[in-house]
Amino acid sequence: MPGFRAILFRLHWALGLTAGLVLAVVGATGALLSYEEALTALANRDRATVPARAAEPLGPEALLARLAAAAPGLRVDALTFAAAPEGSPRARFARDPATGARPPALYLDPYDGAPLGPVRGEAGFSAVRDLHRWLLVPGGGDGWGRTVTGACALALLAFLATGLYLRWPRIHTWRIWLRPALARPGRARWWSLHAVLGTWLAPVYLVIVLSGLTWSYEAYKAGATWLLTGQTTRMRPDGPRTERGAGAPRPAPALDRAWAAFRAGEGREAALATLTVPETGPIRIRWQARDGVGRNDATFDAATGAPHAVDRHADKPLGRQIADNMLEVHRGRFFGDAAALLFCLAALLMPGFAATGLTLYVLRRRARRGRAAPRSRNPEGTGPFGGAAGRSPAGGPSLSKPGLQA
Repeated sequence: MPGFRAILFRLHWALGLTAGLVLAVVGATGALLSYEEALTALANRDRATVPARAAEPLGPEALLARLAAAAPGLRVDALTFAAAPEGSPRARFARDPATGARPPALYLDPYDGAPLGPVRGEAGFSAVRDLHRWLLVPGGGDGWGRTVTGACALALLAFLATGLYLRWPRIHTWRIWLRPALARPGRARWWSLHAVLGTWLAPVYLVIVLSGLTWSYEAYKAGATWLLTGQTTRMRPDGPRTERGAGAPRPAPALDRAWAAFRAGEGREAALATLTVPETGPIRIRWQARDGVGRNDATFDAATGAPHAVDRHADKPLGRQIADNMLEVHRGRFFGDAAALLFCLAALLMPGFAATGLTLYVLRRRARRGRAAPRSRNPEGTGPFGGAAGRSPAGGPSLSKPGLQA
């Protein structure tokens, strides 16, 4: 029977030949999505801003009226505003109830509300996001693609655990743990590169997988939220609800008054703000401060536009900050720009780990076939001087230095 170490070794490469290939796709797409906003702004730099004018920018209600005349039949469910007055607002449309498809978002001229054109790259990033989350499998979040990516995220935990155990050296020095032995020939060099980079990036991958699992399993998300906050669901500030008779038409929400109240208060420090256009319930404005990465929420009465509740990122305990900004934790932006770049590079290296792991597997199989040929001519399995031919417990070559067995 193979030993415990040999079993873990076989589990590691078996997962690498299956889940590792999926993780390579997830990593490459995740790295691209980590800078979606910056790439979208670059692709739309001629539409995202307009020359400044002496006139005041239009309010939300005037923008919606101009857009309704230019694009009849489409309902806007959110408007995103930049802090600068020359920044072009962006209108996001509601999904078609029949098909579930969302029309392309539009940039609007802030001074006259004229459409400046759709957001370039939106459809492409939407496809990349679907590939990242559920491999473009039909059914989206309700299909089996989500199950596959969730299982592969769990496999990444197994990679981290088995990889660290398999490379645990008999002698602990920083060179063994943290410096790749690139001067070694053949398989030892590939193994060293694979193992040392995995050790360096293990904390990053641990954060990525623990945060990413919240989109794969509802039970895990509820458990993680409870551990972080003591509650099973994220609490949002809700506004007052007005009782209406059955079939009574809802009056138009007081978007201008809510927007003016926001700009006079919390909005003075906002770099980007998204105003929802509710069919029911209160008006909600979500914004990001100029000096932070956290998400802030404010609600306003839909009938009067009066402020109702504010949920500031800076006022929350750390657990609530993490739970409310899990996407930013997943992308590394929660920890700052340098960490975001590190997370992006770690995601880009996932195809590299798949490639080096596959290379090690092929070289190992080739070495085993090479050893099998002499044994076929020497059935007793003895060495040239009558001794047993040496083999490592995992079936690979016995390397002289500790901690370097491929």
